[in-house]
Amino acid sequence: MANLADIVSRKTQNDQEWKAQRQADRENLVALQDAGVMAIASDPDAYARYLQTQGDNPMYSVGNVALALSQDAEVTQFGTRERWQTMGRSVMESEKGHGFQIFARSSFGKGYTITEAYDIRQTQGREPRTTQLSNDTKDMETALSTLLNYSAVPVVMDNSMDAPAYYDSQQMTLFIAPGFADDESFAAIATEVAHSRFHNKGSNAYYSREESHLDAESVSCILCRRFGIGRDMPELSNLGQLYSGWSPEDIRQTLDCVQDMSKQIGRSIQLGITPQQHTRGNRQPAKRPVR
Repeated sequence: MANLADIVSRKTQNDQEWKAQRQADRENLVALQDAGVMAIASDPDAYARYLQTQGDNPMYSVGNVALALSQDAEVTQFGTRERWQTMGRSVMESEKGHGFQIFARSSFGKGYTITEAYDIRQTQGREPRTTQLSNDTKDMETALSTLLNYSAVPVVMDNSMDAPAYYDSQQMTLFIAPGFADDESFAAIATEVAHSRFHNKGSNAYYSREESHLDAESVSCILCRRFGIGRDMPELSNLGQLYSGWSPEDIRQTLDCVQDMSKQIGRSIQLGITPQQHTRGNRQPAKRPVR
């Protein structure tokens, strides 16, 4: 007769050991994430690399991008096996088990679980679809129109300016100058729209242009990277001073704000250029956003 008491005892011990190991793995990954976020906020090169990678992976969180950069120095575009499958790609056999760890929504709908992700170079299949905006095209015109719709304040033309756009916090007005190339206008307008939204019609009493400028330019950089528009990196010489004394959580919250804004605007631009086709075949339950 089987000794059920021993079987139950062993199962209980195995369950406890498994839970303890999972908790240790989670704590180690959180520590690695915190270290990655701190590196982004203290090293100009790491910050610039972060902006590029976030632009290439607009749906992933700051924390997951920090984890990707911490574990894979060559990472560009990344995703879980399931995400790559939805894009018509698969992880190469030789690369399976050689990815890196990120957090993903639990399949039970509560909390997050550790899962493996892979860089695009570790996959094969259909070429990923990208939207590259070019000057003097209908798509660029649509993108600029969508971008301006996100201004939190009135938009006014000003022929006297020597820059494509400027948010005046005193007048709470976004001024736009004609005569600049579309890509220059896109980059500048994205920055100034971000300023207008950070100020939030004057309700943000802590807003100052100087302290918000890196965040506003970061929104612009991520959007430009996402849509193939060239622009210079922000001035990052005072990065360490700007984030001096900040905790990883505080840094992540600030970067999350930047990422959320760029993701929201970017999604609207993408939908404006390539509207979703409402067909019977794609009426599926909405998927949770990738963390």
